[in-house]
Amino acid sequence: MDRDGNNGAARFLPGRLDLSALREAAACCEGCDLFRNATQTVFGEGPERATYVLVGEQPGDQEDRRGHPFVGPAGRVLDQGLEEAGIAREDVYVTNAVKHFSFQLRGKRRIHQKPTAAEVTACRPWLDAELAVVRPEVVVVLGATAAQALLGRTFRVTRHRGEPVPLGDALAVATIHPSAVLRAPDRDAAYAGFLDDLRVAARLPGAA
Repeated sequence: MDRDGNNGAARFLPGRLDLSALREAAACCEGCDLFRNATQTVFGEGPERATYVLVGEQPGDQEDRRGHPFVGPAGRVLDQGLEEAGIAREDVYVTNAVKHFSFQLRGKRRIHQKPTAAEVTACRPWLDAELAVVRPEVVVVLGATAAQALLGRTFRVTRHRGEPVPLGDALAVATIHPSAVLRAPDRDAAYAGFLDDLRVAARLPGAA
């Protein structure tokens, strides 16, 4: 609940659940305070029926400005990993647990700030609706925020990454967020582990 007493995004959901209706409705979401400073809602993108849904934490600076998920540096790492893992981009729907950019101003720079548990919870109805519409076979969970949103607050990516776990009618595989590859002291090793996890996901369709 935000400071104005709004109880999350649920009241903004449209009556018709398809991706175009959800995207249009999400553009007006004020379910938490993040909408106040973000440029725009950054909703998920991809086919209405996708084999894979990839869930990150939140849009970054470039995503917020351009209005599309995973179009910044982390998105390029993700695209490379998908290609090398053999996951076709047309089989993938990409989204985030939180649809607005959370940041702190440092001079003129907008520095990423991890969304709070309350903000993740407030935004959860959008993610649930996306999963209900797309009905993926495999959900790839990118980073701790997305993992705890979907797999529970006690789930640890470092302990269970690359392990398929049930998630509704799908299977979920958790891995690090591609931005973590960019921050890693040894990027090659971090990317290799990230790619290994994506290759696990690539082998799963039909196993759910």
